[in-house]
Amino acid sequence: MHTDVACSAASRTRTVMTTISKTNPLCLGSASPRRRELLAGLGLPLRVQSADVEEATIEGERPLEYLERVVDDKLAAVRVLLGALDDAAAILVADTIVVVDDDILGKPVDKEDAARLLRRISGREHIVYTRYAILALPDAGTGLKKRTVASRVTIRRAKEAEIRRYAATGEGLDKAGAYAAQGIGSFLIERIDGSYSNVVGLPLCEVVLDLQALELIPDFP
Repeated sequence: MHTDVACSAASRTRTVMTTISKTNPLCLGSASPRRRELLAGLGLPLRVQSADVEEATIEGERPLEYLERVVDDKLAAVRVLLGALDDAAAILVADTIVVVDDDILGKPVDKEDAARLLRRISGREHIVYTRYAILALPDAGTGLKKRTVASRVTIRRAKEAEIRRYAATGEGLDKAGAYAAQGIGSFLIERIDGSYSNVVGLPLCEVVLDLQALELIPDFP
């Protein structure tokens, strides 16, 4: 399931056409090694320029409202860091959350907290939302795509000993929901409805479609 939440006019209205290449790479505005690996797997020239933004939730803020705000803040912050003369063809920023009962499950603070979060999702379904924004450069106000993609993940009912042993591996300490679908945590996943790469951190099918729509990778692959 995915939703187009914002879409620019056709990129042909841009004053200068720049496609992604070794000399004009895609700037990934994220420190996530998983997003970098996913994009690198597509063969896209990349460089990373992340920015620190406030990621705490605001009281009364719904999960999708939170995602929209954080992604907009990330895009604005990275755009400022790059400046007007940067050689990047585009900026891509993203954020991923795990949602249960309309609550955002963030990254655990320690292994005990990881076990707590795993108990919360054990034996039930949760939703992984990733929102991303792609800004084609130079920014003429027309080369912008934003999208939110949802995947439903069912975690099998795990024994307490399994939860504790998995939490003790430390694999989930830097991940929303305290598990890694691409790692040891896969032993807990019973079913995924939707994009697998979205659960890892970036929905590649949708990202490629939007990069093509912006004419940033016209001849892909």
